[in-house]
Amino acid sequence: MRIISGNFKGKKILQPKDNLTRPLKDLTKESIFNLINHSKKINLDFKNSIVLDLFSGVGSFGIECLSRGVKYVVFYENYNDVLPILKKNLKFLKNLENFKIIENDIYAKGAFLNLGFKFNIIFLDPPYKDKNLESLLSRLKGSNIIDQDGIVILHRHKNEEIVLPNNYKIIEERKYGISKILFMI
Repeated sequence: MRIISGNFKGKKILQPKDNLTRPLKDLTKESIFNLINHSKKINLDFKNSIVLDLFSGVGSFGIECLSRGVKYVVFYENYNDVLPILKKNLKFLKNLENFKIIENDIYAKGAFLNLGFKFNIIFLDPPYKDKNLESLLSRLKGSNIIDQDGIVILHRHKNEEIVLPNNYKIIEERKYGISKILFMI
């Protein structure tokens, strides 16, 4: 897996040796960025965006955002077997300081209280087995951390039935291989 575009184009992204982490495939990642940049339904100033990468794993989404010039990325991950790889991947992007890693459980009480930002893009890539998605999405809206023009991007298995809280609206839905990507406001 490599960084697709931007300042770090072509740099390799290290991956875990276990099969519990499911890195975002390059084709899916490229498709997400094409929609962010070209969809008339998404109104973002990408270069000035602040990104929250939840369940960030090895960081492939957030690192791609950094390479493409976003303002800031917060990586949120607590899986001990993948955190060292995330840190190495970010270290390879020498002299980069516009990010932070939060090593915490996303489901912990108060997890979103002190992030210090309103996010333009929130990317969620929870394990396919995770069944707390509706609750997590409700907490995100309730925490008031999504910018008024912000979007939430969700990566799930293509066959999964997803129940969204009433305060979300799907603006784009795409399938790539076994993946389904939802763009929501």
